[in-house]
Amino acid sequence: MSESRLILVDGSGYIFRAYYALPPMNNSKGIPTNAVYGFCNMMLRLIDEHPNDKILIILDAGKNTFRNTLYSEYKANRSEAPEDLIPQFGIIREAIDAFGLDVIEKKDFEADDIIASYVRYGEEKKIPTTVFSSDKDLFQLLSAN
Repeated sequence: MSESRLILVDGSGYIFRAYYALPPMNNSKGIPTNAVYGFCNMMLRLIDEHPNDKILIILDAGKNTFRNTLYSEYKANRSEAPEDLIPQFGIIREAIDAFGLDVIEKKDFEADDIIASYVRYGEEKKIPTTVFSSDKDLFQLLSAN
């Protein structure tokens, strides 16, 4: 059996990816579910492909971070989440819990910051670590580990 890995998922990125990848969908109560459906499919595939690994879902805890305090224009031009995505966040959180996955989020920090901290921890402890994200900023974390 191969060594267990630490799998870090940019959950915020995956949610937006799922939202934009699928056409609008609603459940029988009219609640939008396209991001829920896409996110859950991605997580089920990941769980299936990594049954012996520790999977952590890393989420942004809010729009403002310590960077906004340091520089008021930080991501000032970033638009708000689409209105039909907002009710899906809570449902996705329930799905993550139902999958038995751990969520990591910290007030004032972006998911990227938390992922970078866990990658550094993995390096220090010699834990093989894999990051699942489409965020090119995370390329700087690449290493042999």
